[in-house]
Amino acid sequence: MKIKILFIAFVAILLTNVAFAQSTPPSAETVLKDAIKEAKAQKKKVFIMFHASWCGWCHKMDDSMNDPAVKAYFDKSFVVRHLTVMENDPTLKKTENPGADAMLKQYNSDGFGIPVWFIFDTNGKLLVDSHLRPEGVGMEVKGKNIIGCPAAKEEVVAFVKALKLTTKLNDDELAKIAARFRKNDPSYKGE
Repeated sequence: MKIKILFIAFVAILLTNVAFAQSTPPSAETVLKDAIKEAKAQKKKVFIMFHASWCGWCHKMDDSMNDPAVKAYFDKSFVVRHLTVMENDPTLKKTENPGADAMLKQYNSDGFGIPVWFIFDTNGKLLVDSHLRPEGVGMEVKGKNIIGCPAAKEEVVAFVKALKLTTKLNDDELAKIAARFRKNDPSYKGE
């Protein structure tokens, strides 16, 4: 009888710990460190996207990157991870990654809408971000706008430039990515 009671108590404690662990998302730092470790093993870069459940452009970014026409290019180049920020619904606030807001601020990306994305190398160095900056201005300067989910021609050109700087994707692959992302522009009629 004592063994049965101990077993039930053990299972109850285990289930409580599992439920608590599942309700607390990992910190932004943990997500980035784990992604860097995986990227290093796979010889890839890290693509971090800040998003929220309510964000339509975040969903468009995910849909675009996961489109079968281009998904393989992102899969071969990046370990992609999401950090949840800016949830409006109080019940979803608990899904935000602790430290994600601080990471946005650390990399001069606070105060913008989402999605915001960063590409890191396997040493944790930020290579490019989703800011639109004048030519010749470095990442230490906060951009006046962000690309977010590329749609407009200028945004797609900047996104493809970022991919060209950080991947081994060829011109044909980059052109397919550009074509897919241009479809996000509601006024796009084809080029």
